[in-house]
Amino acid sequence: MLTVTIWLSFAFALGLGVRLIGLPPLVGYLAAGFILSAMGHESNIILKEVSHAGVLLLLFSVGLKLRLQSLVRIEVLAGSLIHMLITVGLLYLLLVTVLKMDSQISLMVSIILSFSSTVVAAKVLESKRELRAFHGRVAIGILIMQDLVAVAILSVGNGVMPSPWAFLLLGLIFLRPLFHRLLDISGHGELVILFGLLAALVIGGHGFEYFGLSSELGALLLGIMLATHKRSVELSNSIWGLKEILLVGFFLQIGLIGHPTLEMLQQALLINFLVPLKALLFFFILIMLRLRARTSFLTSLTLATYSEFGLIVASIGVNNGWISNEWMVMLALAVAISFAVSAPLNRYAHEIYSLFEKFLYRFESVKRHPDDEPINIGNSHIMVMGMGRVGTGAYDLLVQQHERVIGLDSDPIKVEQHRQKSRRVLYADAEDPGLWSNIQLGRVHTVMLAMPEISAKVFSTKQLRRIGFTGTITSTVVFDEEVKQLKKAGADLVYNYYDGVGTSFALNTLAQLQGYNEQ
Repeated sequence: MLTVTIWLSFAFALGLGVRLIGLPPLVGYLAAGFILSAMGHESNIILKEVSHAGVLLLLFSVGLKLRLQSLVRIEVLAGSLIHMLITVGLLYLLLVTVLKMDSQISLMVSIILSFSSTVVAAKVLESKRELRAFHGRVAIGILIMQDLVAVAILSVGNGVMPSPWAFLLLGLIFLRPLFHRLLDISGHGELVILFGLLAALVIGGHGFEYFGLSSELGALLLGIMLATHKRSVELSNSIWGLKEILLVGFFLQIGLIGHPTLEMLQQALLINFLVPLKALLFFFILIMLRLRARTSFLTSLTLATYSEFGLIVASIGVNNGWISNEWMVMLALAVAISFAVSAPLNRYAHEIYSLFEKFLYRFESVKRHPDDEPINIGNSHIMVMGMGRVGTGAYDLLVQQHERVIGLDSDPIKVEQHRQKSRRVLYADAEDPGLWSNIQLGRVHTVMLAMPEISAKVFSTKQLRRIGFTGTITSTVVFDEEVKQLKKAGADLVYNYYDGVGTSFALNTLAQLQGYNEQ
């Protein structure tokens, strides 16, 4: 109990400390691990299990926000494999010819440094609500492909091949209706959390391990299986707090791998000078695949880290005598430094891109990727941004009033569902500065903001006014303090829909009573 007390105290103190200076708390958790390691503390089975559970829940929650068809795309397959081949090849030549390192060590280190962090990318994209944005989907898709390669390496390195019965896991596809039904009948309380833990840790985690496959892959695939369920967002929200707490253990675990020396720190810093080159390679590969400069930049910045999965591969190298313990600690330190640098940069990714937009725009292909084409509003008069329940209700009522209306949403699956119901809905990421530079509003005189995030509403309002839109901007809010933010940004009408719930409820009840009286 004393050990856990020390871990929690250091994690909180350093997490709070770095947060106060503008860095994400995870940097503090990493620092706490290194300091505890220097003080003689070591990891134990409890922290390892907590760490592993946190990673599985994170990947499960990522899966809940993904659609499988978005992964089988040329920009994902080519982007990941081409980048990995070039990175491993160049690093191997550098280490062998210039640094005169052993070929076996060089190959192992090159492979480890070619991976990017799934945990950091997922946390960054999730915190900015950009997992379903185009660049978020591309980044996660590339990371999943990298993880699949890592799983193959782990299988070979461990000398353990998948069980001959592993093909039985394909049967999970046919059990999807059962999983959906279990989620339906779990209610809205603690059973939803338990169901999430069962799916992520037991079926996806332990189940896949039992058949000789990666538990991380299993948790991710279970999430993807449940992503099409109407309550997938509720399930993700229900496990959010637990996932965040368990992930503290993951970052402590990395820090406790070993005690870094000054020489290791210098080597780790030197290795991190390669990270910008890694990001630059991603940028130009994605540009070649006809993605916009903005999409390529944001995706590359998200992937500009080294990977915790690479450390798992490194541990296999240590166990097999391929690399030394010193290399393991140094690589862990390099990963930690890349996390510390990447997190704050990604927080201001849009602002950084704005500074270099004119320069980076020169590299764009004339023929763009279909998902990256400019938005054409047509002859619409009213634009509804955010086609959830509120936005859809507003859209349908306006159509009934014979208004020319168009909807925009950042979820491509939701866009397709609306189109199947004959609604005019286009894909657009409201927090994309490039959207507001390319959009042609034409005859639009009213923009209705119905996205769930206040940050997206404020940003959209500011961008609309920046590009010279003089029409009416209306928005929904949940909290009273959000009204002032939107008014200051330039909104004309801000509506707290909770204020109208009671009135609407009473009016519908009276209408029902009137129907009974007429009968």
